[in-house]
Amino acid sequence: MDTKFKLTKTYKTISVALIVIGIVSVAISMIQGGERLWPNLLLNNYYFLSLAIGASFFMALQYITQSGWSAMFKRVPEAMASFVPVAFILMLVLFAGLHDIFHWTHTEAVAHDELLQHKQPYLNIPFFAARFAVFFAAWIIMTLILRKYSTKEDTEGGMEMFRKSEFYSRIYIFILALSFTFFTFDWIMSIDSHWYSTIFSVKGFISAFYHGTAVMVLIILLLNKKGYFPDLGKSHLLDFSRYVFMLAIVWGYLTFSEFMLIWYGNIPEETIYFAQRFELGYKTLFYVNFVINWFVPFIILMSRHLDKNSNALIAVLLILIVGNWIDLFVQIMPGTIGQVAFGLVEVGTFIGFAGIFMLVFGISLSKKNLIPKNHPYLEESLYHHVDQ
Repeated sequence: MDTKFKLTKTYKTISVALIVIGIVSVAISMIQGGERLWPNLLLNNYYFLSLAIGASFFMALQYITQSGWSAMFKRVPEAMASFVPVAFILMLVLFAGLHDIFHWTHTEAVAHDELLQHKQPYLNIPFFAARFAVFFAAWIIMTLILRKYSTKEDTEGGMEMFRKSEFYSRIYIFILALSFTFFTFDWIMSIDSHWYSTIFSVKGFISAFYHGTAVMVLIILLLNKKGYFPDLGKSHLLDFSRYVFMLAIVWGYLTFSEFMLIWYGNIPEETIYFAQRFELGYKTLFYVNFVINWFVPFIILMSRHLDKNSNALIAVLLILIVGNWIDLFVQIMPGTIGQVAFGLVEVGTFIGFAGIFMLVFGISLSKKNLIPKNHPYLEESLYHHVDQ
């Protein structure tokens, strides 16, 4: 059994090449004026941070529920969560472009806008920056604590480290539920600072969990095809498919509920959000987003045969990578750049961030045993079987 992920020269070369493409794309965008640069940096920062947050939430849930079936794979979400400190550094860059992203940062705009004046005690740059620092500090500290006890478990064995991981996971999911909700308010919803929605932040949190889990499962399946996780079986595939299937339903329910309730209520303060997107050319993407993130995984993974087929599951997960990007594109771009624009900066920036994520993930994964040999539920995971 391979117990160590080998960070090959080819893997590092590809990661660095992707990063270089991203840097070149950013440079070209700046030369051309940079109007689309800051929104794209926000989109990709939030995109890859949400994957790390979603994976860490999955990891914490496994501890809290004492799930044995997933014990073998816990190094993958741990490695994904290691991107959080890097995301902090990358997002600091965005403070240089706040005025290009958020309308509420313009003093002259607030002075002539009664609603923004009402929101100013919350939406102001010093408090915004303070919340940013507190949120990231909490995420970094908690993920480091969980990683520390996971590492100790490998060397010491027994139940003590697992119990500590379970205890801190309970604290973490409570912190995460509150902090990521407000983080989504701050960085995504406040772009449309005149808009109201009570579902938006919940949908953002579920989307992070949904797509973070999807990418985690994709990585596990790709590693399996490279010879890692040889004990991964049909029962594991079934459980992974059930997770994605369940989260697709929750995401679809919240997305439809938000749109349907706003449409039915027909309150201008709410309908302006969707009206703006339809008028600026995002209508097709709005429906494509729903089809990709809900309809496709729902239909495919409903099948009793396809939900245990690794190739079918990989196809769905690759589609969801695109779906997550489209979802955030529709949320961010209308309030920042206006009309739909897609080109080198959009593709190149995503590629660059993907390279950074790959490199950080690969380095982190290679530092510890891929299989947590002293996990108390490892045997249950290795010989996991459910009626199919």
